Amino acid sequence: MEISRSKALFKEAQNYIPGGVNSPVRAFKAVGGDPLFISSAKGAYIYDEDGNKYVDLINSWGPMILGHAHPEIEAAVVEAAKSSLSFGAPSNREITIAELITTMVPSIEKVRMVNSGTEATMSAIRLARGYTNRDKVIKFEGCYHGHGDSFLIAAGSGAMTMGIPNSPGVTKGTAEDTLTAPFNNLDAVRKLVNNNPDSIAAIIIEPVAGNMGCIESEKSFLEGLRSICDMHGIVLIFDEVMTGFRLAKAGAQALYGIKPDITTLGKIIGGGMPVGAYGGKKEIMDFVSPQGPVYQAGTLSGNPVAMAAGQAMLSTLNDNPQIYTDLESNTKTIVDGMQDILNDLNLDYTMNHVGSMYSLFFTNQQVIDFETAKSCDTALFGKYFRGLLEEGVYIAPSQFETLFVSTEIKGDVIDHILSANRKVLKDIH
Repeated sequence: MEISRSKALFKEAQNYIPGGVNSPVRAFKAVGGDPLFISSAKGAYIYDEDGNKYVDLINSWGPMILGHAHPEIEAAVVEAAKSSLSFGAPSNREITIAELITTMVPSIEKVRMVNSGTEATMSAIRLARGYTNRDKVIKFEGCYHGHGDSFLIAAGSGAMTMGIPNSPGVTKGTAEDTLTAPFNNLDAVRKLVNNNPDSIAAIIIEPVAGNMGCIESEKSFLEGLRSICDMHGIVLIFDEVMTGFRLAKAGAQALYGIKPDITTLGKIIGGGMPVGAYGGKKEIMDFVSPQGPVYQAGTLSGNPVAMAAGQAMLSTLNDNPQIYTDLESNTKTIVDGMQDILNDLNLDYTMNHVGSMYSLFFTNQQVIDFETAKSCDTALFGKYFRGLLEEGVYIAPSQFETLFVSTEIKGDVIDHILSANRKVLKDIH
């Protein structure tokens, strides 16, 4: 396998781009080696600048649920682009996609389009603070909600400790307003709420975490959060940037039967274009400017080309519920096959799987939160990653990321994934 052009491009990129990449995980620092530079993608596969072909289990970190270069989405983008790439003014497509979102996700009565998941979560937190007239927010260790200042906070020595910034540039004042608790730990949340009476504006959570690997919330935990928020007038925010429209038409909230007050969305609603959204109860969303006093704006929000891509994507998912059944079935085939291989080799592992998301953890512990995720053998994962790459399978270059299956990953593609896993896992055993 030749990767000389990717190496050359990475070396050149470092002269002009910090670290040579525009998002840190792409640099392959967690797994070793140099990143691949991708030239094209189609269906289940991506192709690098050296012409190598890989089964793609990242799928642009989730949005390519129908595979790469889906013909209906491509056609919608091309047609929209003929009328200009941007208006900076309202268009009919914004209404169409907003109606689709509110139809598919019952908890969303009104929705505001933005340009990324980070914008969506930042805006949702600001809205919750403006609506409640409170300052503090509870987030969970290991949950990633984008790179907004409020979210780049690490826990202290325990759940009751104020957060400290884990990125330079985040102020101590911001950190003091962000409280952290262990994932799936309701008692820690209760203590934070009791110790900060009438001060907490929102609790934000990924109902299925995706950035410490795929980790599912316990249903009783989410039910407890809903109850605490109702009791104390706290806004419950589900960050469904990854899970929205991927795990079900109405996202993870449909799987658990729990309605948040605000939902943040991204990834799939752009069909691959940079799009995000936040929406929820009408009484809360009406606090957003120009209806209400909470300001949020964006020149490219509701971009007509992005709206066309999103409309094509969501319409396809809305009209074809069998997609979700097939996705889960194909993902389960991969997970079951990998478990058989791992058991045969007597390797320490845990597999987590929800719908079309899954993670392999190299640990003998059940992975239920950030602490247990950190028990993984990351050096072994690096060998696993590099081995799969040699076998033409492209997975996330980090132990602490989720893999995403598309509708194009089926049949012979699954056979290739499992064959590659058997060879690589045997080699690194």
